[in-house]
Amino acid sequence: MRLRKSGDAWRGVCSIVVLLTLMTGAAAAEEREALSRGQTVYVPVYSSIWYGNVDSRLKASKLLLSSMLSIRNLDPDNNIVVNSVRYYDTDGKLLKEDNLARALAPLASTDVFIEFKDDTGGTGAKFIVVWQADVPVNPPIIESVNTHFTGTQLTAFLSRGRPIK
Repeated sequence: MRLRKSGDAWRGVCSIVVLLTLMTGAAAAEEREALSRGQTVYVPVYSSIWYGNVDSRLKASKLLLSSMLSIRNLDPDNNIVVNSVRYYDTDGKLLKEDNLARALAPLASTDVFIEFKDDTGGTGAKFIVVWQADVPVNPPIIESVNTHFTGTQLTAFLSRGRPIK
């Protein structure tokens, strides 16, 4: 066994502190978005997912999921307006469209629900959300919560939206 000098321990502690500082700063910088007056946001949604092993017909099992699109105004002082929410299937075909402008007060939220029995979206379903604001605001969090409950078993995961315009 080798005894460490006190300088070795100090260097190790300093290295860990520097590494944690860099990681924390990078994570914080990644989370902060510039203020915006509006965006078009792509949100992945899953009407179904494949799981298990492939059978003799070369098909895996399919699990149907319900999906909830959540739009949350993060700005504590200003309204945003959700101009449209469009739901597309795996092939990019428009399935549902809501063009009724909906104002969201500061820190308010709204959602859109797709039932698990509606599997028309497929594994590549998506929402396109268009929002705007009169002044630059903190962009909203727009994500889908995809779930399936069976008895005591739960499958649930989030998909975060990504600005495309």
